[in-house]
Amino acid sequence: MKVFVFEYVTGGGFARMALPGFLHDAEVMWQALVDDLRVIDGVEVLTLRDDRLDRQPALDKVEILYTEAGRFREDYRHCLAASDAVWVIAPEEAGILESLNREILIAGKRLLGCQPDAVRIAASKFATAQCLSRAGIPVAPTFTSALRMPATGPVVAKPDEGAGCQDTLYFPDRAAAGEWALGKDGAGFVFQPYLPGEPRSLSVLCHPGGCRLLSVNRQHIRLAAGQLHFHGVTTNALPDRDGCHASLARRVAAAIPGLWGYVGIDLIDTEDGPVILEVNPRVTVSYAGMRSALGFNPAASVLALPDPPAPGAWPPAGPLRDERISQCP
Repeated sequence: MKVFVFEYVTGGGFARMALPGFLHDAEVMWQALVDDLRVIDGVEVLTLRDDRLDRQPALDKVEILYTEAGRFREDYRHCLAASDAVWVIAPEEAGILESLNREILIAGKRLLGCQPDAVRIAASKFATAQCLSRAGIPVAPTFTSALRMPATGPVVAKPDEGAGCQDTLYFPDRAAAGEWALGKDGAGFVFQPYLPGEPRSLSVLCHPGGCRLLSVNRQHIRLAAGQLHFHGVTTNALPDRDGCHASLARRVAAAIPGLWGYVGIDLIDTEDGPVILEVNPRVTVSYAGMRSALGFNPAASVLALPDPPAPGAWPPAGPLRDERISQCP
């Protein structure tokens, strides 16, 4: 099997733009996934690299095609045509990951990732909160306007589409958040109460009818100058002794039809239990180092998953409502 690994940032997706500040995280994910796939019997890796990046040493069973702005689309289509399966790591915003996954299915290739409709829900923090709340899953109350929030407590504003702590702002109260939104054009942002607790993430494998918890990870988040900053993650840092996190992951997988393969779930462990912040329908930074932390190859586990149903066979998600999301017990 030839697997086309397409990491969007390192693979030419930014070929016509400056490389972003999160390039390091992208490199880490790309390297971990390529290393895990190339040691699997019967698997060869084909991958794209932005030619502005350092040349990689020759790797057994890995073909690297360097690309630049003028050739990117042609090179991408070549790799898609030459592969049997495709594993994408790409931003959810602006429909990038959804569109890529849809294109892979149209090309008749095996998609080693989530179905496009699931990506569309997970790409939006508001849509995710709506979906999970309907299923009775504890989720951070999420609003499209700070003025709709309860009047007490600190507030976090973040892009509705986007991952991690990208542009995640902290305000002492609703009034300050509302003033910022009016003065800085908060369109495209959502607002959540700042929840005291420990930031965690779950790495899970999803497939039709099931979900397996791989690890509970500790996220290192710091507040500085009114903004939350991501400072890395410790993979497999915590046990799930009572099975609470595994149960929560299964409920999330059941609530968002089409989640398949590796999925990350960000949450806050509060005094009252875990509360979900967002769902990442793709490989996350926590994937790096997972093989050594767990003692098995997670990429091989993904390849062994049962194929998802044909597009359209998943039960549809319900309509979204623009209203307050209640936090479930």
